[in-house]
Amino acid sequence: MIRKSLTALSLVIAAPFAAAEPVKMCVFDVIGANGDMYNMVKDYALEMKAHGVDFELRPYTDEGVAVGDFNSGQCDAVAATDLRTRPFNRFTGSISAVGALPTYGDLKTTLATLAQPKAAPLMKDGDYEVLGIVPAGAGYLFVNDRSINTAGKLAGKRMATLDYQKDAIHMVNHVKATVVPSDITNFAGKFNNGSVDTAYAPAFAYEALELYKGIGDEGGIVDYPLAQLTIQIIARDGVFDDETAQKSREVAWGMYGQAMDLIERQESAIPEKQWVRIPEKDIEGYQEMFRENRLQLRDGTDGADEVYHPKMMSLLSKIRCSSNPGASECTASDRE
Repeated sequence: MIRKSLTALSLVIAAPFAAAEPVKMCVFDVIGANGDMYNMVKDYALEMKAHGVDFELRPYTDEGVAVGDFNSGQCDAVAATDLRTRPFNRFTGSISAVGALPTYGDLKTTLATLAQPKAAPLMKDGDYEVLGIVPAGAGYLFVNDRSINTAGKLAGKRMATLDYQKDAIHMVNHVKATVVPSDITNFAGKFNNGSVDTAYAPAFAYEALELYKGIGDEGGIVDYPLAQLTIQIIARDGVFDDETAQKSREVAWGMYGQAMDLIERQESAIPEKQWVRIPEKDIEGYQEMFRENRLQLRDGTDGADEVYHPKMMSLLSKIRCSSNPGASECTASDRE
């Protein structure tokens, strides 16, 4: 015990950064202080103590309020989904680009790359800096009718769509579905009471937000990742010095295994009968459809806003083609 205490003390003394006041962090978890994501941020904060940083965590169940309090200066940092933190760093906010990371292996390569010191300059954008990125799980399409198993069958269907997620709105319009503006606090209720036909969410929402109610006897979950969601910790530039900010990103990367264990348990807990498997022959067509949408959302063409960062699109393309070099996109003339 004494040896552990002395070790911890020496780490604190040796730490290059020691905040005089606790760093206040707004933490989003739809479940609040009892949620898995909040607890993961607690573990991150505990480990950062050894590097001279003392966090004061504040739980929020409404992501918009958490980000709003960060913007108003009530918190020094915020932990929220990259869908919300994208305005603070367009590069890391593009990790969740539609269909860009079809496997968790590709996600792991991406996050390992971003945690390296040479990626540090890309973690800063204007007055903000990314202090860490942790997986939150792949986003899947939940449907109230299993016959909605192709993109063509989404035409005319009502889809709960986050009203601040411009890429999702573009994608929904592309497949000629109907956007039903929603936010993270009400999309599940709309799906469960039948106000919409489809919604997209990570596997945790099946139990935590009771999406099995909206699935009912006829629906299911389409087994293809629409996007890889992450939780990103954002602070104002200058809250940490450069060395501590890099250590923070490495601490967050060190939690990858813990996060994936949780995600895989959540996905495996969903009964097999609920999954709608996609025929292998259809997958390449979907990948090309997603790629065309990413190009539009990168370049701001075909009615899309410029949402995705070109450098991130290029990085993700290289990672996909490294793991699947035979994919048609790898030899496309307009490769990302």
